[in-house]
Amino acid sequence: MPFYRRHLPHLYEPGQPVFLTWMLHGSLPPNRYFAPGTLTSGEQFAIMDNLLDYARTGPHYLRQPELAQMVVDAIHENAVELNHYGLHAFVVMPNHVHLLITPKIPLPQLTKSLKGITAKRGNAILGLTGHSFWQEESYDHLVRNQRSDRIRFYIERNPVRAGLVAGASDFPWSSAAGATRGSPADREVRPTVSLKS
Repeated sequence: MPFYRRHLPHLYEPGQPVFLTWMLHGSLPPNRYFAPGTLTSGEQFAIMDNLLDYARTGPHYLRQPELAQMVVDAIHENAVELNHYGLHAFVVMPNHVHLLITPKIPLPQLTKSLKGITAKRGNAILGLTGHSFWQEESYDHLVRNQRSDRIRFYIERNPVRAGLVAGASDFPWSSAAGATRGSPADREVRPTVSLKS
């Protein structure tokens, strides 16, 4: 199983589903600190995700429909045209993105491609070329097959938990939206191979 480390440790295995999250640069206070041994990595992630959902400061560029749609289009482009991963679920929140994917290429290459193209396009739309768009690190977690449905539900319900919509299918920049309305945001998401063994 390949392993690499930047500031955070990253484990990945081609063919193994991954829950992947990244955020806009400056979305969280830089001095977040968890005392060693006090919380599991899952608990730390839940706190961080909750902070992102209710953040009143920092960039929220992805509230702009043009930017949110650009990220959705890039997610599909990387899945369908570039064949970098099988796409199972996603949501583009105002300041972060969640994906449930099965990588077909090494995770560092996948995240560099997806974050790189969306940063370039996002900065061009905002007129901020040369600025950091995404936080450098991404959070990833290998998914056991029996947990895939729970993670899909977590991803697609994120806009409901954050108070953005009443129902998951009401949020247009999520795989849940197309499940009932045939939105372009659902292209190629539901038909992928089941994660269950």
